[in-house]
Amino acid sequence: MGGGKMAALLLLLLIASSLLQIWASDPLFYESFDEPFEGRWIVAEKEDYKGLWEHSKSDGHEDYGLLVSEKARKYAIVKELDEPVVLKDGTVVLQFEVRLQNGLECGGAYLKYLRPQGAGWSPKGFDNESPYTIMFGPDKCGSTNKVHFILQHKNPKTGKFVEHHLKYPPSVPSDKLSHVYTAILKPDNELRILVDGEEKKKTNFFSADDFEPALIPPKTIPDPDDKKPEDWDERAKIPDPDAVKPDDWDEDAPMEIEDEEAVKPEGWLDDEPEEVDDPEATKPEDWDEDEDGEWEAPKIDNPKCESAPGCGEWKRPMKRNPEYKGKWHAPLIDNPNYKGIWKPQEIDNPDYFELDKPDFEPIAAIGIEIWTMQDGILFDNILITSDEKVAESYRSETWKPKYEVEKEKQKAEDAAAESSDGLSGFQKKVFDVLYKIADIPFLEPYKIKIIDVIEKAEKQPNLTIGILVSIAVVVATVVFRVLFGRKKPQAPVAPTATETRNSGAAESEAPGSNGDDEKEENDKDDASAPRARRSRRET
Repeated sequence: MGGGKMAALLLLLLIASSLLQIWASDPLFYESFDEPFEGRWIVAEKEDYKGLWEHSKSDGHEDYGLLVSEKARKYAIVKELDEPVVLKDGTVVLQFEVRLQNGLECGGAYLKYLRPQGAGWSPKGFDNESPYTIMFGPDKCGSTNKVHFILQHKNPKTGKFVEHHLKYPPSVPSDKLSHVYTAILKPDNELRILVDGEEKKKTNFFSADDFEPALIPPKTIPDPDDKKPEDWDERAKIPDPDAVKPDDWDEDAPMEIEDEEAVKPEGWLDDEPEEVDDPEATKPEDWDEDEDGEWEAPKIDNPKCESAPGCGEWKRPMKRNPEYKGKWHAPLIDNPNYKGIWKPQEIDNPDYFELDKPDFEPIAAIGIEIWTMQDGILFDNILITSDEKVAESYRSETWKPKYEVEKEKQKAEDAAAESSDGLSGFQKKVFDVLYKIADIPFLEPYKIKIIDVIEKAEKQPNLTIGILVSIAVVVATVVFRVLFGRKKPQAPVAPTATETRNSGAAESEAPGSNGDDEKEENDKDDASAPRARRSRRET
């Protein structure tokens, strides 16, 4: 009889233990958005928040979420919890999914875990001033690209809440797939941030290196009333007061002088100009000297100078003046009165306090309060649990299958895009290289022709090898001409004065134009125009 009672008691204990485990593993809060959110989530009614929330399927899935449906709007919506979630006693996991279906160029997609609000507060009045305990999630705009974790913590000395920002948060995934964000708060003050189940950040709430400002203030601070003495000398080095400028120090000697030993190279053509009129140029038939002025033939490099060491007036080259010393300065010596860099003395910080654990306020509601330029942001599977394994199981069951489908679909779309373009991955790489070749500076005169060939080849990818050979021939020809000389390009017919005036006006009216831009454009528009020849000097 006694044995039967003992067996029954053990069975009851086993059942109770199992029930306790099941209860302990239940989430503290979970929102799947499988059902419409109206009546459970309250949309803010303040004037600023005009963004329309929708209950919508995730693109390509039967799974529903909460959708940001309009661009360039402010959005605010909140869900009050049945029971506040206490953050002080054990592990708490905050987790939710976000899918940026149209990407994210500028906007937030984070959650605010609100602390208990003041008397008279209504969910319909939720806005950016509603106090929270934690703000967590992705935010991207301009230089900002981070998964926020911000803690509002009460200073036990002053009673005021202070925002403490995670200094080096993870970056936001840049694709359009579903991603799951997890923050794990441990009872030993550890914080872990996961993205798609992968740990991206691990720190301690009391780490001064990871939170700005630190949760615990420094023990000492610089005395605000301490002032630097007037006679405090912070100069480590000073000019030597006993130094005297040497008598032979010439401050007026030039840096460069003519090289008197230089001799004019044999064969220098003193009487030949560096440029001459183009003998092949002719005055346009419609040139009107009364309107356009006296016609002058365009200049070309003097062909007689090609085989000579130089043309025109020869001048001795300049060389560094051995007598040049520049302005004299007294040498620096150690300052005998140097006292170091002054700092105020340290005093006890009146705001210092010690804590064994952060004094977290409980989570009484979950809100989404964002401003975004993007639509298509889908929130889903918002979870609060005290068990990391529960969070992991939700990632496996609710996020992972969707992510895998989306990833495979993205691969298929990329492959289809390549196929429709007629370009394989290898061919795309080839064309990327060809465009880089076209940007090589010494190929500038041929850039337009090379790009034209590349663009035609992109439309007929089966000719890629032939195009490669053609461009290789062009490059080899240019290199050969650079190394062994080339025939002078024929000068273009000089434009009329009217055309010149019109061209100048058009350039001056172009937005963002300047002298450098105009020069570059002129160089590109007429690559065959004769270039000014520099004087050649021989030492």
